[in-house]
Amino acid sequence: MKAILRIGALSLVLLSVSIASFPQCEILHRMTPDGSMQYYMQPVNFYWTKTKSLEGCIVTDRENYFLLLRPIPFPEKPAGNKLKEDLVLTMSNDTAYTLKHYDTRYIENDTVMAMLFLIDQKDIDIMTKFEVKEAKIDMKGDEGVRSYEFKLHKSALKDQLDCFLKDEEARKKK
Repeated sequence: MKAILRIGALSLVLLSVSIASFPQCEILHRMTPDGSMQYYMQPVNFYWTKTKSLEGCIVTDRENYFLLLRPIPFPEKPAGNKLKEDLVLTMSNDTAYTLKHYDTRYIENDTVMAMLFLIDQKDIDIMTKFEVKEAKIDMKGDEGVRSYEFKLHKSALKDQLDCFLKDEEARKKK
């Protein structure tokens, strides 16, 4: 009986730690330089090796939804600002979708490059139903298209978009 109680207590502790370490629906916000409000969630890591990684999150201005990606390594500022190609996402239904490039910017004193891709209204339904399997970013130059097979947090973008949509629905009901 004591063993069962210990296992139950240990399971409860592990469950609470795992939930606390990856908050599912914590919407953050910041003011952009143009004075508009931007809502986002903490970026999560989708792919990581010794040579490259990819993290990202869903961002919204309450009118449009964007996918923010931070590829590493990234080109320095002059070359990076020329990255304007669209993003190709392969979803868990084995269908490829293209998201239009919206912006490339350097943040945190140019130590991070962030790429924003517009999620078209017609693709929101797809992104809430399926997980992302792979992202292909055209890095130009010698490297060409860089593929990131999502190994970590495959459902994070789906979950984040669901969270934003539920929040927006709740705001409309008020």
